[in-house]
Amino acid sequence: MEGAKSVRFEPVRVPVIGSVRVPGSKSITNRALVCAAMAVGQSHLSGVLESEDTEVMVRAWQMLGLQLDWNRATCELRIAGCAGHPPNRHAEIHIANSGTSVRFLTAALAATQGEYSLDGVPRMRERPIGDLLDGLRAWGVDVRSTNVSRNDCPPVLLRAAGLRGGRASVRGEVSSQFLSGMLLAAPYSASDVVLTVDGDLVSKPYVAMTLAVMHSFGVQLDAEGYQRFRIPAPQQYHGIDYAIEPDASAASYFLATAAITGGKVRVLGLSRNSLQGDVGFADVLEQMGCSVTWGSDFIEVSGRAARGIDINMNAISDTVQTLSVVALFAEGSTRIRGVSHNRHKETDRIGDLATELRRLGADIDEQDDGLIIHPRPLRGCELTTYRDHRMAMSLTLAGLRVPEVRILDPACTGKTYPKFFEDLGNLLGQPPQFA
Repeated sequence: MEGAKSVRFEPVRVPVIGSVRVPGSKSITNRALVCAAMAVGQSHLSGVLESEDTEVMVRAWQMLGLQLDWNRATCELRIAGCAGHPPNRHAEIHIANSGTSVRFLTAALAATQGEYSLDGVPRMRERPIGDLLDGLRAWGVDVRSTNVSRNDCPPVLLRAAGLRGGRASVRGEVSSQFLSGMLLAAPYSASDVVLTVDGDLVSKPYVAMTLAVMHSFGVQLDAEGYQRFRIPAPQQYHGIDYAIEPDASAASYFLATAAITGGKVRVLGLSRNSLQGDVGFADVLEQMGCSVTWGSDFIEVSGRAARGIDINMNAISDTVQTLSVVALFAEGSTRIRGVSHNRHKETDRIGDLATELRRLGADIDEQDDGLIIHPRPLRGCELTTYRDHRMAMSLTLAGLRVPEVRILDPACTGKTYPKFFEDLGNLLGQPPQFA
């Protein structure tokens, strides 16, 4: 795929039947890396995702002087924690377009001692971080944006002298990663923390994930719903052996393959008890007419997504693009609501998604917090990905039923799933056609 300008698959003529195990969760991997890096003692992480976002986080901690031994063949990583004191107290950290990395690292490094700058690709300089910076300032942190055009976006300049602790608040309607970043750093405060959320919190399952990972690494806290958190401080994370689940967001593309073709696809390694809220995508497909089987170590979807639905996808917003493509082949319109924060991701995942679905021939009503998809006869075309891995992977699925759908810039999937096209090709029984 290296150097390829586009990729396509031949439409499938029969229902797709098979099983797949997707790589480890990006969201869990980066949370576990922060906890392990800040911990006392050594951690052994298994199921580690190999992707650009993971590379960014690993390189950052290496720049900070930590020792990390990453066996990519076995998806294992050993890391000697710094007990909250990175050896290198000055670093210029490049975080590409990794939102989790810039937000989690800014918060974690605020709990240390040193001077750090964090910057990324041009799109990162358009992704908000101001609410996190405001929250950290309430704990006495000297941190600011050096972005002359948008002072609520990276680059970030941090002069870290530890966290004072006490009360702080953070807005919840733009990204749950602001709250997760502050939660991850809070145990290293000088005094107890009370952290409250202003407004409605988006993507609540990701905060639940953060709390679960923190607990696994030995930190105690109390949560009152998703509005108020009490963290006794100071505490420290402790090195452990930690297994990372397969990525539920990545699983959505394969479950959708069954829904689009009327087949039967089993994703291994996930269950109803997953830390990841995106396993709920299977429930959405069930509403559309698919059958879902939940095992102790798998999720299986069978049958076609026959009917459109009206659904609030705030809790599983990373699967909006997947559902939008499934909706192209359903009977009746599908309305997706509650995801206005998707406009601030790797690209505008509402406006840009609407543009590409229209190129396919769909009738799209774009709304402030989502979109309405009216299925129409579809046509083959080239689809732009906007350097967004989820645009590339989801739009590829349209080509399962529509001839000559070509996805531009397939390499952007390297952000979270470098072998996506290979794995999809194995499931379909045909190789991807790169050009």
